[in-house]
Amino acid sequence: MKKITIYLLIGVLSIGSLFTSCESVKNTNKTQRGAAIGAVAGGVLGAVLGNNIGKGGNGAIGAVLGGVIGGVAGGVIGNKMDKQAREIQTAIPGAQVERVGEGIRLVLGENSVRFDTNKSTLTAAAKANLDKLVPVFQSYADTDIVIYGYTDITGKPEYNLTLSEQRAISVEKYLESKGLNMSRFKMVGMGIADPIATNDTPEGRSQNRRVEFAITANEKMVEDAKKEAGN
Repeated sequence: MKKITIYLLIGVLSIGSLFTSCESVKNTNKTQRGAAIGAVAGGVLGAVLGNNIGKGGNGAIGAVLGGVIGGVAGGVIGNKMDKQAREIQTAIPGAQVERVGEGIRLVLGENSVRFDTNKSTLTAAAKANLDKLVPVFQSYADTDIVIYGYTDITGKPEYNLTLSEQRAISVEKYLESKGLNMSRFKMVGMGIADPIATNDTPEGRSQNRRVEFAITANEKMVEDAKKEAGN
């Protein structure tokens, strides 16, 4: 991973030097130059993130977040996602919020949405934290959200796959009960895949019993961004 990161950074820096040295680009503003570099580097970043996102190398979320609009429109979307990510972090300080490409990866673990062993029922604390997310999701209605449910390694893999899906569904149903549009959501059960902590200790298993969100622009946000960018 370190070698990939080094090569990627060298490549992006080289691209940045190429763009900033071109006479035709010198008259553009900083946002436009950044968007142009992002359009070229985005494909490389998406490929790397798709295989290496997070501690567990979460390829499922990486595949969703790896898609890049690029250009000025991508910059517009990125700015909106930056703002949303900050609001989520403020609403739930214990959550892991990560900006990936033009989307957001949100991990709700033991400090925010926690599940007991063999349970998919939301605790009172979990509901309280999801309540904090509702206003943010309502403010950014032009986003699609995939909810991934996970388990620890306890029990049979087939059972855990079903349990993880039930956890994702529990979260979606609760958010729907608070007025969010169900059509924005997809639920995916990941079972024991992509652990973010060791399964050898109770503490580690607790962290792996979690849900994650992949938040991306929907078609309306993309089209609005293209119009704003003058495409």
